[in-house]
Formats: sequence, C-alpha cells, structure tokens
Amino acid sequence: MTEAPQRLKRRHQFLRIARGGKKCAMPGLVLQAQEQPPLDPGAAADNIRVGFTVSRKVGNSVIRNRARRRLRAAAEIVLKDHAADGHDYVIIGRAATPGRKFDALVSDLEGALQKLGKWQDTTSEDRLAERKSL
Repeated sequence: MTEAPQRLKRRHQFLRIARGGKKCAMPGLVLQAQEQPPLDPGAAADNIRVGFTVSRKVGNSVIRNRARRRLRAAAEIVLKDHAADGHDYVIIGRAATPGRKFDALVSDLEGALQKLGKWQDTTSEDRLAERKSL
C-alpha cells in the first residue's frame, strides 16, 4: 500500500470491528483487525483503514492525546508496509502506552500484526512492482 491509511471515525465502525474482529493484546497496545465489508459486489478492497482510541483510564486529556499521537506515529511506520490490505484496524492505547519507549511500541504493533496473521513481509517497492505486472 503506497498511500496513507484511511481513518475510521464513526462509533459504529469501531463497534463492528470489536464485535466481529480478532484482537491481540500487547504490553503497549491492543490491536483489533477485521476484513472490510464489501462496498460494491465488483469492488476490491485494496486499502486499509485504521482507527485509534484511548480511554480515560490511561490519564487526563493531555496524556490521552500524547498516547494517540504516539500510536499514530507507530502505525504510520508499520501499517503502510506490513499490514494486510483490505482490512480495518483499531489500535487501542493502554495505561503503559504514554510511558513506553517508542521502539517498544513499534515492536508491539509488529508483533500484534504477526500474531493476528495480518503481517505482510513486503516493501512498498515490491508491492508496486507486483501491481504493475498484473
């Protein structure tokens, strides 16, 4: 996937993934994933969508916003090259998220993708070459 992931913003989108998706809890975050529902019968879902949430249990608004920013930065690094296309992802912050080292957050996200079976070990150049050959 070459472009940035689209964002999940509506509550019903988060609830659909929580209800029907798979989840993996890591020390710094929880990752939920579910295949995107087909919009049109002929349309292929070749992109990913991602949403972020951090509850008040994590801290006050300043700390929650910091945790969300850190999760967005980690997702930007990992998801664009390694997440399976055609899936929705929700990344949930935990109490350890604001104080966890950034490298550990990235490793948590990578590990969660691998445990859920959504890891793709290809770089964007490989994917681009694959699409051109089709």
